[in-house]
Amino acid sequence: MDVMPLLLLVAGSAVIAAAGRRVPVPAPLLLVAVGLAVSYVPGVPDYTLDPHIVLPLLLPPLLHTAATDSSYLDLRAQLRPVALLSVGYVLFATFVVGWAAYLIVPGLPLTAALVLGAVVAPPDAVAATAVARRVGLPSRITTILQGESLVNDATAITAFRVALAAAVGEGATWAGGITEFLIAAVGGVGVGLVLMVPLQWLRTHLREALLQNTLSLLIPFVAYAVAEQLHASGVLAVVVVALCLGHRAWQVDFATRLQEEAVWKMVAFVLESAVFALIGLQLPVVLRGLGGYEGADVARYAVAVFLVVAVARFVWVYPATFLPRLSARVRAREGDLSWKGPFVIGWAGMRGVVSLAIAFSIPLTVHGGEPFPERDLLLFLTFTTVIGTLVVQGVTLPPLIRLLQFPAHDVQARTLAEANAQAQASRAAEQRLDDLLADERDALPAPLVDRLRTVLERRRNAVWERLGQVNPVTGESADDTYRRLSREMIGTEREVFVRLRDGRHIDDEMLRTLLRRLDLEEAAAYRETA
Repeated sequence: MDVMPLLLLVAGSAVIAAAGRRVPVPAPLLLVAVGLAVSYVPGVPDYTLDPHIVLPLLLPPLLHTAATDSSYLDLRAQLRPVALLSVGYVLFATFVVGWAAYLIVPGLPLTAALVLGAVVAPPDAVAATAVARRVGLPSRITTILQGESLVNDATAITAFRVALAAAVGEGATWAGGITEFLIAAVGGVGVGLVLMVPLQWLRTHLREALLQNTLSLLIPFVAYAVAEQLHASGVLAVVVVALCLGHRAWQVDFATRLQEEAVWKMVAFVLESAVFALIGLQLPVVLRGLGGYEGADVARYAVAVFLVVAVARFVWVYPATFLPRLSARVRAREGDLSWKGPFVIGWAGMRGVVSLAIAFSIPLTVHGGEPFPERDLLLFLTFTTVIGTLVVQGVTLPPLIRLLQFPAHDVQARTLAEANAQAQASRAAEQRLDDLLADERDALPAPLVDRLRTVLERRRNAVWERLGQVNPVTGESADDTYRRLSREMIGTEREVFVRLRDGRHIDDEMLRTLLRRLDLEEAAAYRETA
């Protein structure tokens, strides 16, 4: 097996994604564009998108990272709009796009057109999360988009299976489709809830951070595989497990959380980069099967399907947003709502690799042995829709959000809330320390007791200092200056340790021990600013 193409894909996409952080073009769009260009470079191999790899091997970890970064409480608060988008909109888009494709493409059977509708119906979890993170959307809109993208793949895959069964001649019925959807949805949620119990027990009882992180990497694949074996929704199983475990991440020891965060950031970066690059690299594979079609015709079909996909989302989003608000109870709970939020949600419906993976799983023939009707054209229309939404909507979304001028996050209010929370926690910790010191078994020398109290006091005062005055020369708060000086001191110690190792006064094992101690102190001294 030649692994060089895989290594080139991972390394190249990672380099491009890193470069995308330093240019105004969002990294996902840059990756797609470079993938399109590189696909025609002589000597570049074909990167065929295998649905048997993408769905069970790439989709679970991407969903897991998106779900653990989401808030269970926020998603529960936005359950109605999330459900209307992730279930209602996907089914609506399946029928609208399918019916439109049936009318637009001469000779395309309605069943095959509905297959296309199900394929392009779900906005992509990776694309939605990447864009929301980049442009800094209001929290409610971000929660709705993330929640939709986590669940809609399950709806789309089920709708695809039903439409495909009808297209290949398996005699699917409406009642059978609804039953299959309910079984997949309930089964997926059930599998997730059942798996959550032993997985959380393992996470809280394993004492080795290395074993904890190994388990963490296996969890999304196990949840997906178990659910699919039971003919339930693997997507929902992964999402439910990730949301529950993320909600209870505080129960895991600190070493596991630190390692887990670093590991999953790396996994998400590599997979997201490779996924978007793969989208662009599919162009030669898709075009190869279009030899029998006129260029002008397929271009017209592609533009028409893209426009239907874009317009259908707005047709669903605005009624789904404002019709429930006819209820006084809904209005009282949600407050005033302008047209801007639904407009951004409507425009943020980028499609991604899941649509392409599902499209490539369309079989070559139907049950009678005849070729699947217009399979190559369906692949092309899926590809152009994915590229169109990523480029047109992805490029214009950041300036659109700036143009709409959403209220900025209230940094002062958030800092005040953080300071109040820290003050309550510090008071509780101080009382606990007094209780412990009252027991003679916990007796400590006075300097160590003072050190405990000093660390607690600094942690309590650090947030309040961000609300106070700053250094007139540097513009830093006292806490920022403390961190900077602490870092300088730690850096000096680190240089001395290395110099002692180089002079053979200490060995490498001792150097690693000393450096790790400094690393932990530096991590404790600095809050994350990204």
